Amino acid sequence: MAAVGAGHRLTDDARLAFESRFGEAEPPRVARAPGRINLIGDHIDYCGLPVLPLAIDRAVRVTFRRAKSSRCRFTNVDPAFGGREFDLSELDDATEPGDWGTYLVAAARKLVDRHGLSVGIDALVSSDLPVAAGLSSSSALVIAAALALIDVNGLDVPPPDLAEAMAAAERHTGTRGGGMDQAVSLMAEEGHACLIEFSPLAVRSVPLPPGWRFVVADSLVPAEKSGAAQAAYNSGPVVAREALVAIAEGLDFDGSAELTYLGLISEYGVAELLSRARAAAPDDPHFRRFRHVVTEADRVRLALAAMGQGDIESFGTAMNASHESLRDDCGVSCPELDEIVGVARAAGAAGARLTGAGFGGCAIALCTAESAPLVLEALEAGFYARRGIGAKLDDHLFLADSGPAASVVATS
Repeated sequence: MAAVGAGHRLTDDARLAFESRFGEAEPPRVARAPGRINLIGDHIDYCGLPVLPLAIDRAVRVTFRRAKSSRCRFTNVDPAFGGREFDLSELDDATEPGDWGTYLVAAARKLVDRHGLSVGIDALVSSDLPVAAGLSSSSALVIAAALALIDVNGLDVPPPDLAEAMAAAERHTGTRGGGMDQAVSLMAEEGHACLIEFSPLAVRSVPLPPGWRFVVADSLVPAEKSGAAQAAYNSGPVVAREALVAIAEGLDFDGSAELTYLGLISEYGVAELLSRARAAAPDDPHFRRFRHVVTEADRVRLALAAMGQGDIESFGTAMNASHESLRDDCGVSCPELDEIVGVARAAGAAGARLTGAGFGGCAIALCTAESAPLVLEALEAGFYARRGIGAKLDDHLFLADSGPAASVVATS
């Protein structure tokens, strides 16, 4: 499981809230799981293709204590999320679809299925990740809850195994995603991005070049993959698979091998695949999705090389092309995201794009240390001030620093 350490200090508010709800017995522990920004490689993890995210220094925290039974009791610092309770022996009908407790139950159910948990927890959830902003707050909640349950049950689950298990668990909430969010949260290294490959899952740390800064800007449009955007998001993997099958039928693909995007790209190359696909279906939405998948995979390759060379301009160019592909071929952007991207680029960002699933949420801008303040000022004046956002602007606009992987720590 994730590393266990000491010395974490709860905020006074979190400590008081926990003790008010659960009493002042032995000191609680804290499971922390970071959110992420995806630098490049969106809507391709569920196609089994590599992606390049970064764990950030904002996280979901579950302050917890071992329960005296198999009962799990959760409360939340945010009053918008009411308390949730369930028993590890009775998980089938524990929550309603779309409820925030669904993520807690999803984590518990997968661990019960694999490890037979018997000990519950009393827990307080807190977070400095904006909700429904495309920064993977839901996956962070699933992982933090899982780490707390693993800790009180005395289990040892390696991070790669837990990442794959929690990716599968989250699909029980109704969202048919890939495994990027869980892998980066559990296996990130501070100061590094993560190159994540799938089947089998493998994570390689990639050092961030000195002076690169990432501005995160919330579009103020909720990216609710468990709500209104779920059907649109879930159609992505279906269309991508249908496109793969349709394009492969027109090729001399070796039918003895498993049909995958990675296999097709390796055998034919991006240019050849696009040429043949364009001839077969130039205006079909399946062609557009196919074009996004194979070109986004190539952009990840180019961006990775640029990062290794510290070439901020080439990385930014790949980001810009990625946003345009996500907007035009995937249809997952929105006017607010496009506006943020335009303002950031005009203010001097090397590149800017939506991050995560889209349908709202956040955009990110790659900047130098010198250009970052200018981009922040331009976004504050050109996007947020026009919408009357002044108070608590740092909930919507901030510099994201790389953060460490998920962990469980003692409190002092």
